[in-house]
Amino acid sequence: METPATPHSPAAEPATTPVSTVTVTVNSPDEMRELGLALAKQLRPGDLVMLTGELGAGKTTLTRGLGSGMGVRGAVTSPTFVIARVHPPLGEGPALVHVDAYRLGGGLDEMEDLDLDVSLPDSVVVVEWGDGKVEELSDDRLHVIIDRATGDTTDEVRVVTFHGIGERWTEADLGSLAG
Repeated sequence: METPATPHSPAAEPATTPVSTVTVTVNSPDEMRELGLALAKQLRPGDLVMLTGELGAGKTTLTRGLGSGMGVRGAVTSPTFVIARVHPPLGEGPALVHVDAYRLGGGLDEMEDLDLDVSLPDSVVVVEWGDGKVEELSDDRLHVIIDRATGDTTDEVRVVTFHGIGERWTEADLGSLAG
């Protein structure tokens, strides 16, 4: 396999020091979805997952895998134009709240109307483009950074880094995501 072009990360380091960090290389959209399925096994009600990556990096594809793994109702699609979608569970388990904060300029104040603080205890909340906007929702969060090759390339390889922040992530087995 060829070495992928150098990835570019639009995000700075997480705002708080991670208690656990795992990096996984993903070679295709199908593998990204499978990674979401595996991550779903780690998640529980009250988890906040922040997804960072350029347009087309695979944030929504990862979230589709999460939705499948969590067994939620409805097709998981990008919530760009509606800002947030709630996917109730088909059986037992938490709902998936999928938020796209790309068009929201302000911090948590601008997101107050979404009532994420109300949804968080009973749901898994996944926020795309949430850097600098939702960290105040929880001291415990999973920051997922998806890096992809930039420039003139058709490379589908992604480097996905999981930063578990807060006490909740000291007990999680993020290492299982690496295979």
